Amino acid sequence: MSQFRASQLTRRVFLAGLPLTLGACVSAGRSAPPVVEAANVVDPFYASMYSAIHDEPFPVPAIDVSQVDRRFLRQEVEFAGPESAGDVVVDPARRFLYLVRENGRALRYGCGVGQAGFDYEGDAVIARKAAWPRWTPTQNMIRREPERYGPVAGGMEGGLDNPLGARALYLFRNGRDTLYRIHGTNEPWSIGQSVSSGCIRLFNQDIIDLHRRVPIGTRVTVLTHGSSDRTRQTLV
Repeated sequence: MSQFRASQLTRRVFLAGLPLTLGACVSAGRSAPPVVEAANVVDPFYASMYSAIHDEPFPVPAIDVSQVDRRFLRQEVEFAGPESAGDVVVDPARRFLYLVRENGRALRYGCGVGQAGFDYEGDAVIARKAAWPRWTPTQNMIRREPERYGPVAGGMEGGLDNPLGARALYLFRNGRDTLYRIHGTNEPWSIGQSVSSGCIRLFNQDIIDLHRRVPIGTRVTVLTHGSSDRTRQTLV
């Protein structure tokens, strides 16, 4: 594995008002996956990590890891930053989420990032965790696409077709819901991609893992591009 320097990132304070686009913090729905030019050699370690999960209320399908860029598979990496062990750091630009560990290490997850994921930056805490969460479209979504979202205006129960996937982590700041979510996905091909809508999505296997590791009250920092006050080095 080779070492590289991450792009320079900084943290900015929240604006007083939250972006309206956060209200659509979900996938816009299923769509065709992109064509993968060449499959990777399957590593049995990752094949096991992303195998089907049968002890959930809704069985989670296996991920074909041969079709996934290895950078976006869960792995421990080197980490440099001011955060403490147990903190979560989201790097939307690079499509990574880090769970900081001791001794300059972190557990890194690949993620897909929707427009709302780029609109938000700063610090928050995980104030709520949900397994197989219910999802309700916003009024703006219903107004824009009444035929699509009108039938589920009252909400969609958890399940494999739910845009929030197997788990969701809800971020709050100063006791206020930021409408920013870290969640699973029913579009596993979108991990590592910039997508049209949603916040931060992980493979269902990864969000189940992260959900288990982080307690209520976990501090989350969302980074953005800008003049850097630090750099990070990760081992890929």
